[in-house]
Parts: sequence; C-alpha cells; structure tokens
Amino acid sequence: MGFISRNVFPACETMCVCCPALRPRSKHPAKRYKKLLGEIFPKSPDGPPNERKIVKLCEYAAKNPIRIPKIAKILEERCFKDLRSEQMKFINIVTEAYNKMLCHCKDQMAYFATSLLNVVTELLENSKQDTTTILGCQTLTRFIYSQVDGTYTHSIEKFAHKVCSLAREQGDEHQKQCLRASGLQCLSAMVWFMGEFSHIFAAFDEIVHAILGNYEANMIVQTNEDREEQNCNWVNEVIRCEGRGTGVSGCNSPSYMIVRPRTARKDPTLLTKEETEMPKVWAQICLQRMVDLAKESTTLRRILDPMFSYFNTRRQWTPPNGLAMIVLSDATYMMETSGSQQLVLSTVVRHLDNKHVANDPELKAYIIQVAGCLAKLIRTSSYLRDISFVNDLCRHLRKSFQATSRSVGEEELNLNVMLQNSIEDCLREIAKGIGNTQPLFDMMAVLVEGIPSSGVVSRAAVGSLLILAHAMSSALSPSMRSQQVFPDTLLDALLKAMLHPNVETRVGAHEIFSVILLPSSGQSQAGLASVRASGYLNESRNLRSDTTSAFTSIAARLDKLRKEKDGVKIEKNGYSNNTQEELKNFKSSPNFHKLNSMIDKTAGGASLADMLPSMMKFTEDQMGQLLSAFWTQSTLPDNLPSNIEAIAHSLSLVLLSLRLKNPDDGLVVRAFQLLFSLRNLSLNLNNGTLPTVCKRLILALSTSTLMFAAKIYQIPHICKILKSQLPGDVDPYLFIGEDLQLHVKPQANMKDFGSSSDSQMATSMLFEMRSKVELSNTIITDIVAKNLSKVSKLQEADVQMQLSEPFTPDDAFMFGSRPMAEPEGNQSISKESLSFEEDITAGSVVEDEVTSELSVRFQPRGSPTSSTPQVISIGQLMESALEVAGQVVVSSVSTSPLPYDTMTNRCETFGTGTRQKLSRWLATENRQVNGLYRNSSEESSALEKVTEDGSIYGRECGVFQDTWSMMSLPPASPFDNFLKAAGAGR
Repeated sequence: MGFISRNVFPACETMCVCCPALRPRSKHPAKRYKKLLGEIFPKSPDGPPNERKIVKLCEYAAKNPIRIPKIAKILEERCFKDLRSEQMKFINIVTEAYNKMLCHCKDQMAYFATSLLNVVTELLENSKQDTTTILGCQTLTRFIYSQVDGTYTHSIEKFAHKVCSLAREQGDEHQKQCLRASGLQCLSAMVWFMGEFSHIFAAFDEIVHAILGNYEANMIVQTNEDREEQNCNWVNEVIRCEGRGTGVSGCNSPSYMIVRPRTARKDPTLLTKEETEMPKVWAQICLQRMVDLAKESTTLRRILDPMFSYFNTRRQWTPPNGLAMIVLSDATYMMETSGSQQLVLSTVVRHLDNKHVANDPELKAYIIQVAGCLAKLIRTSSYLRDISFVNDLCRHLRKSFQATSRSVGEEELNLNVMLQNSIEDCLREIAKGIGNTQPLFDMMAVLVEGIPSSGVVSRAAVGSLLILAHAMSSALSPSMRSQQVFPDTLLDALLKAMLHPNVETRVGAHEIFSVILLPSSGQSQAGLASVRASGYLNESRNLRSDTTSAFTSIAARLDKLRKEKDGVKIEKNGYSNNTQEELKNFKSSPNFHKLNSMIDKTAGGASLADMLPSMMKFTEDQMGQLLSAFWTQSTLPDNLPSNIEAIAHSLSLVLLSLRLKNPDDGLVVRAFQLLFSLRNLSLNLNNGTLPTVCKRLILALSTSTLMFAAKIYQIPHICKILKSQLPGDVDPYLFIGEDLQLHVKPQANMKDFGSSSDSQMATSMLFEMRSKVELSNTIITDIVAKNLSKVSKLQEADVQMQLSEPFTPDDAFMFGSRPMAEPEGNQSISKESLSFEEDITAGSVVEDEVTSELSVRFQPRGSPTSSTPQVISIGQLMESALEVAGQVVVSSVSTSPLPYDTMTNRCETFGTGTRQKLSRWLATENRQVNGLYRNSSEESSALEKVTEDGSIYGRECGVFQDTWSMMSLPPASPFDNFLKAAGAGR
C-alpha cells in the first residue's frame, strides 16, 4: 500500500488522514537515516562503536544527498549534548562519522561543511579537556586535506590563530606534547593548503613563529677534525688581532664554521605512533611544507621574513647550534634548486640592513657567521652565481671600520672586531664557492673607483677592499691564477686609485694590487690582520703617535696569553732585543710579504716559474700602462715614505712578472729605462717641480728597485756598486732590507718629514751623491746593456741608447688616467664629491682632510697640487685640435639643411673654444716657466750655503732643458728621428 499511496493516489497523503495505507511503516524510507544514526552509537556507554553502521550511514547519505543536512544537524546536536555531559566516547563516534562522510560524500561536502565546522569550533573552544581539543585539531586537519578548491579558504583561515595558540601550549606532560603535536599537524595541513591553492593566510607570521617555537634538532656532532680545528682556532685569533700574517697549519676555518649534516625528509603517512605524538617531528614537516611553498623568490622572502623576525627577538642567531643555523641549514638542504639556496644566502646578508639589526654589531656578527656557514654548505654542491650581496658585506665592513676609527669603549671595540672577523670569514667562504671570478673582479673595480675623498671613509673603504682581495686570493688555486690575466677593469681602477688625492688611499691601492697579483703563501688569515696593522683604522699613520691604540693593547694582551701558554718568559720592557737588532732583522712591513727566499733560490739555479707558480700574468699593453703609472706615481709632490715603500713593492712584483712571463724584450729595456730615469730625476737639482725630500725618496726607490732588478736578471756587480754609493743612512725614514725591498723605518718620527731642516739635509745629501752617481752611471749602464743584450735579441748599442734616454710615459696613460688626480691647489671636500652610498657626516669629513698637514707642506708655491705637469705636450695639443675638429665635422653633418646664420654661429662658437684652449695653454706655460726659474733660484741658494764651491749647472740651461723635455715630440715620431739625423740634439 505504501507504493500505491505514493504513486497511484498521491493526493491521499494530504487529504485522507484515516487511510490505512498511510500507516507509519509505509513511510519507512523517510526515517531510515534516523535508525542508522541511532545504530552507530552503542547501547551502553561502555560498548564499542559500530563501524559497519557508520559506513552504512555514509553510503546512505551518498545515495540520498537530500538527507545529508538532516543527518549533519542531528550529529551536531548530539555532539553538543555529549560535550555538556562530557561523554568523550560518543564525541569520538560523532567525529568519526564526519570523517567517514568526508571520504564518501566528498562531492556533497557543501551539505554538511557548515555543520562540521561548527563542531570543530565547539571542540577547539572546549578548554576543560585536552582530549577534545586534540580531537578538534584532527578533525580540522582531515577537513583541510579533503578540499578540492578554495571554497572554504576563509573558513579555514579563521582557525589559524586558535591552532597557533594550541601549538604554543606550555608543559612537558605527555598530554601537552600530544596537544602541541596535533596543533602542528593542523598547521602543516594549513601550509599545504596555502601552497596548493596559492593563498597566504593573514596570520602566516604567527604560524611561522608557532612552528619555530617547536622546532628542535639534535646538536651538531663534532668530529675529531672539528675538535682539533676548534682547539687551534684561538691561536689564529691571536694572530689576527696582533697583525701577523701566518696562522696554524690546517686551521683555516673558525670553530663555528661547521656544516650541519643533511636531514632526511619526513613522510607524514609513514610516521609511527610515537612520532605522531612528537611536536618536533611535525615542526620539521611544517618546514618541509613551507620550503615546498616557496616556489618563487617573492614567496621565499615572505617565508624568511617572519623567520628572521623570530630569530631577532629571541636572539637565536648564535651558531653553530643556534636555531637560525639549524632551521636555515635544513631549509637549504630541502630546496631542490641551487638558485633558491643562493637566494636564502643573499636574503640573510641583506637582513643586516633591518632596523632591528643595523645598530647591533654583535647580532650582525652572528648573522654573518650563519651566512658564512650557509655559503660553505651551498658550495659543497654547486657554485655561487649571484654575488651581488658581496657589495653589502663590504659596505658593512667599511661601516665597522669607520666605527672603530672613532674613540669607542672597549666593549664596543670588541664587538666591532668580532663583526670584522665574521665578515672576513664569510667573504672567504663565498670566494671559495665562486666558479667564475670575473664578475667579482668587475664588482671590485667598481668599488675601487668609488673610493671617496674623505680620509676616514677612504681608509675604511680601502680596508674593506683589502680584505676582499685577500679572500679572493685565498680562493683562487695556483693553477688557475697562473693562467689568468690580471683583469683589465680592475687594473684601470687601481691605477686611478694609485693617483688618489689621499696619500693613504694610494698605499691601500698598492696593497690591493700586490695581494691580487701574488698572495703570500700561508697567509689565508692575513686579511684583517693586515688592515689592522696598516693604520687605516686608527689615526693617520703619517703622524706616528706614541699613544697606544686599542688594537695594540688587545694584541699585547693576546700576545701575553699566547706566550704564557707556550711557556715563554716576557721581559719587563716587552722587548727581547734592542732597537738596532730589530732594525737589522726587520725585513718586511706587515702589509708586504717577503721575496728574499724566492730570489735566493732563483740565484741558486731554480726557476722563477717554480718559485712563483701562482702569479698572474700581464699583457704587453698592461705592462706598458704599469710602467707609465709608476713614473707618474713616483713624481707626485706629496708622496710620503709609505707611498714610496708601496710603489717599490708593486714595482718589484711587476719586475718579477716581467721576468717570469718572458714578454717582449723591449718592455724589459723600458723597465730599466724607468729605473735609470727615476735615478737621474732624483739628482737633477735644477728641476724645481719636486721638493728635495721627494727627490731623496725617489733616489732610494730607484736604487733599491735597480738592485732588485739586477738580482732577478742575474746582472753582476750592480748591487755591490749601488751599495757602495748609497750609504745606509741616506734617508732617515727609509732603508733597504735584506730582501732588497724598500721599507719604512719602524722608529722613524714622521713629524719632522718635510720640515725646513729636513729639506736642507736632503739638499746637501743629494748634492754630495750627485758627483758619485755621475761617475758610476756610465759603468752601470754599460753593464746592464751588455747583460740585457745577452738575454734579449736587441743590440747592445740600441739598449744603451734607450737606457740613456729619459723615460716618457705612454700617451694613452697620460691622457686617460687623469680623473683621479687632484685638480686644484687649495682643495676642499664637499659632501657631493663622496661617491659611496650613504651620506658622510660633516664631522668625519673635517676630521681627516684628503691629505694631511705633511702633504700640504710639500706643495711648491709655484706649482699646483696636481702631480702632472700643467704644460701639455705637442701630442696632447694636436689631439685636442683633432677633437675639436671632429666635433665640428660631426656637428656639421646633418640630415636636414640648416640656415646659414645658424651654421655661422656654430662655427664661431667652436673657433672661440679653440682660441680659449690655446690662451689657457700659453698662460699656463708662462706660469710654469716662471715657477721653474723661482724654484731653481731657491735650490741654488740652498746649495751655495752648504757647499764650498757653488759650481752647479746653469739655471737657464736647466730650465730650458726641462721645458724642452715637456714640449718635445714623442720619441717614436718620424719628425723626432729627422731632428736626430739633422743633428738638432737637445
């Protein structure tokens, strides 16, 4: 009857209330879901749940979707009732029914999702029992994993804050650990949802903090090698602080530079029951999901930013067992591409500019140590391609040097020292991981060109670049270095920096050049020690103050600690030998490594190629530029003994490269021509463009370098002749060491350099040396020409003729390397002239002028401060004329016809400019000649007071001779050869 009443008589259901066909059993399908709902619960509270009935209920709901809202409503009401009565067993049955419905009724989720979320909300809000809260987290986790689209994104996002609070529950009880594990399991599902449907929750920062709060890892286990490295690291720290170069063999990495071993990825479906209840396991799974979420650089930074914020606030950057090191190492291992790994490294370095980190040197040091460990980890599997963050490291190193140069407390000083050590170690690890060094050399060239004019900032900039040079040199293998040509861009930048207005910056440029060309063996830890010993970080080393700097005191304390550990007794005065013995044994300044042993082995029959296998090569054009640059640098009127020492060392290295690489024979002769010309220039008393103290420095430079060149080319008798001519005390500030290198005397008082008494003493010395040198010049020239003709294909007469001619710099270098020269005599520094990124305070600019009082004292009144002669040569004049003519031609050619008046005005404008150039040139020539006469008169009067016979060369002859040398044509000009053939000699 039920079938008849429903199909044959459909109106009976509403009209006939007493019909027997409408009995309750005739409507049995309408109440079947209620029966199934009642059967899923046990008859007694202790009875087991009926799993078969739960599955049958879900199958019924899948076949009858229209009944699902009523089923869900009944389940929701039953859950609320059981929560009030705390019937946990019945609550488990309700949540299990919802879980089965998520599996069987996934397509009909819209009918019961709201009810399920209401149940989850009620379970999470019930704080009386942790079991119900765990049950709510598990139910929400299953609901998230069952999503097929982003329909319920905002509904799920509302639970993020509550779940994060559950993941941060405190307590070591088992129940609390299970609660945190359930919360982290739910957070891992949320991170999966964000990656699957490309939506980042607003509370993502809170999610990351909750995950990191539960992240635990095993401590890094140190091997025996790591322990030995840590034991000897304190010795290297002593060495770096006291300014020495070499460290303990095999101890090239600090104690924190330990790479964390790779961790295996966790599969949530394969976890054991014990692992599912461990919060650290789910925290690792959450980190895996976040790494999988970071598919783009923007998303990766979105993940790393809250991590870094967490590490900052909780001081978790300390390596090697700090949380930052552990988390970032694991995340780097989990990334599939090397590009993402390198992005993590660059993001860590750029985090140094964060407002909470920028003013904390200790925190910055820890962050850089983590970056160094990451660089070491990444380079084990791939090369570093993105090196843009190296510029940021150099900038922070320069800032640290600037902070150190000021008078700070001991605590702040120690923090800056730690920061500088960390940056040096990080740069070394980054340099080791770079496959192609050319981009790094190009970036270094840009930094060298951007060195500002301020004394404090320029010293700090040079110090940072010097450490970068040491890092690059230690990373290059000897075989790679021997085959590599010195980078052109970097060489051009260094040559310009060697003409920098600041005298100390010139010394730094020479040191950078020396380190890159030929790094000292066994000095992988010498970068920061070299900078500290150089005096860039303290007061100007031109004025050697008796006050002990903070770095010196630290070095003394570390030295005492080291000697006490080694059992060495220290005398009360702190010295083991007297001053004369120290001077005798002194062979090298801290910034320059010794070449004595290599030269001695070469003289004994060994090859220079065996002694110097790691020296870079120079092209012939580069070698010509270097020789011209050394001539220009040596003749700067504001040179100090430290500048001459640096020039001598760089010139010696270039001579070694010239001897080693076997270039054109003409360059060898030209190098000796440079040395003889410098020697003659120093004894030319009629040349008033240079102070006599500078001429004395040039004499010491030419003598020491000539002796060095004679030794490496195995030319006999030269060293003996020069040593007999030049006494040991020829210069009170310089001396020639046993390695034939020029060095600044350690105890020299630089305050008297350039004074009137010092100038008179230099004048008398040069006058006495002049007669001796003139007698031996012919002998030395003949010996050199004879030996060079044997090792080259040139005739002895040609070599002797070229050596007798004055050295003339290449026009390409003379006209192309002037921007770094000082343009005006009375120089002043403006903030606009500084080329570094940040603004320089006025105090730092005023504190150290571009040149010290000494360099200003050396400027002749009749000559400008610029090191180059103001009288231009004929070649330069012709080049200027051709340039103007070329501008006229280019401007004259036009696709559209110009009016006659316009063309006339243009031609007149160019003609006026040419006449102005000629007028300036003639006026400059007159001033220069007048200055030569005046300075020549002053020099002659000083000589007449010292010598008994005032017989010197004619002033007029000397003046016109120097003027003619400035106005002469280039030696290779055909017209010059014609003058020689015609007998029109100078």
